Amino acid sequence: MIRWDHDASAFADLLENAAAVLRSSPYRDHSFVRLPRRGRLLVTGDIHDNVSNFDAVVFAAELCKSSRNHVVLHELIHSDRVVDGLDRSYRMLGYLAELIVRYPLQVHPVLANHEIAQCRKQLISKGAGNNVEHFDAGLDWAFGEGAEVASDAISLFIHAMPLAIRCDNGLMVSHSLPADNTMHRMDLRVFQRELSDEDFDGPDGAAYLLTWGRTHAPEHLTRLAYEWSVKAFLVGHSHVPGGVGFRAPNMVILNTDHDEARVLVVDLERDCPEASVLATRTRLVHGAFDGVLEAGDA
Repeated sequence: MIRWDHDASAFADLLENAAAVLRSSPYRDHSFVRLPRRGRLLVTGDIHDNVSNFDAVVFAAELCKSSRNHVVLHELIHSDRVVDGLDRSYRMLGYLAELIVRYPLQVHPVLANHEIAQCRKQLISKGAGNNVEHFDAGLDWAFGEGAEVASDAISLFIHAMPLAIRCDNGLMVSHSLPADNTMHRMDLRVFQRELSDEDFDGPDGAAYLLTWGRTHAPEHLTRLAYEWSVKAFLVGHSHVPGGVGFRAPNMVILNTDHDEARVLVVDLERDCPEASVLATRTRLVHGAFDGVLEAGDA
């Protein structure tokens, strides 16, 4: 058994240590992480408590082989496989925290709407009821009287996550992008400042708007790319049955939470290709490679 699995104090210590690592990273720049033109980046879509896919991603990232290997992880919690009303995906946050502490400059979670909803206690569902209630029931089951301690540590950890990963080669990775019809409420200068508490709440918070957006017309994506000096956006959030989708002119959508789970390997030393090209270079998490992904694949 993992030592923190039913020990609220150990679990809280782990998440608090990981939160401190995220905030103190030399790559951290206000509300985002900036990655230089060095090494390679493996990017996922949403994970949603798919432990098998998570393990495959960590294996493929090869973090132990080079300090220049990076991985971005999306939305680890809230499974659609709830058993007896219990969602035990808090363990995914523990696995993530362990990775961050072990590889402090290489593991980069991004804020996502399910994590934000959990720490803000906002109703959210993947079709099997209120995920926040199921997750809290899982904490009660695991930690008993220590559930509140665990919950507070989870909130601290989530609030320490960056809003996006911005690469000097022109790629930006975030959970989603603000929708067309919310741009009049979006603070486009959010990357020039630290996130405030209000940024996590709807309908006007910048983190809320950026992680919940679903409608993105071509002209809207073009404007965002111009405003943020980005060549291509790589996001999760929306379901795509084949694991990858392309939204013209510059957005790629990845899913890593189902049987067609995909990832993308990006060479940070090269200029980011067009998004349409990136979409053709994704790989299946299982079976499509032997764990050796060369920088330069994308």
